[in-house]
Amino acid sequence: MRVNLQPAYVIHSRPYRDSSALLDVFTAEYGRLGLVARGTRRQSRRGSGTALLQPFIPLLLSFSGRSELKTLVATERAQGECSLRKERIFCGMYMNELLVRMLHRDDAHPALFSAYDQALKALAGTGTVDTVLRRFEYQLLDELGYNFDLGADAASGQPIQPAGLYRYERGVGLVASADSIADVSGVYPGAELLAMASGEFGGSARLTAKRLLREALAEHLGEAPLRSRELFRAARAVSVQASTQAASEAISQGDLT
Repeated sequence: MRVNLQPAYVIHSRPYRDSSALLDVFTAEYGRLGLVARGTRRQSRRGSGTALLQPFIPLLLSFSGRSELKTLVATERAQGECSLRKERIFCGMYMNELLVRMLHRDDAHPALFSAYDQALKALAGTGTVDTVLRRFEYQLLDELGYNFDLGADAASGQPIQPAGLYRYERGVGLVASADSIADVSGVYPGAELLAMASGEFGGSARLTAKRLLREALAEHLGEAPLRSRELFRAARAVSVQASTQAASEAISQGDLT
């Protein structure tokens, strides 16, 4: 089987043998695939176009093979730009890690591919980080059949009440909580759940959306921590330390009062 010019993104890669690479790619029509990119590291050192085989670059890939691990034949750059900067690079890494951890190979998810493509372009533009990530997380859960109704109590079937409080029950969904305050861990205000149900993942619903979707994703991610989160925390700690040191030096030199 040979497939030509399939829209795709590289979501993970690692060295393979002396000069090749094993790629995890997410494609529009074939889902998540494993590809062998032969000789790419040697060619890259010579300035070849194999430098395109990086995350966040929209690609058109041609590949062949009938086994689970297929062979990359050709690479072209697709139209569009997804250049991520600063903390948004970690956001893209986070989405890639979710795809690698949660998608089975060779399962097509065209709607999710479109959602991923739109999320990357929003991160490359002026999209609000929290809103972009929460919307993608919910679309991922929905596409994989792990979704839950944000507008109804899963136990009673009754509509979520704006003044009510709810908790997330694994494998069930949202159910009424006996707690009387929303500050209790794992308890979510009905008004903010309804905002999420209407597509609003930012504003007053921002923290509820982050907590709830993290709880829902944890059910399917297993015990291993997400590497992208660890890298982001480490980078932020280094940034804060550097900023503090620079401020201290400026004060000592009389540049700040």
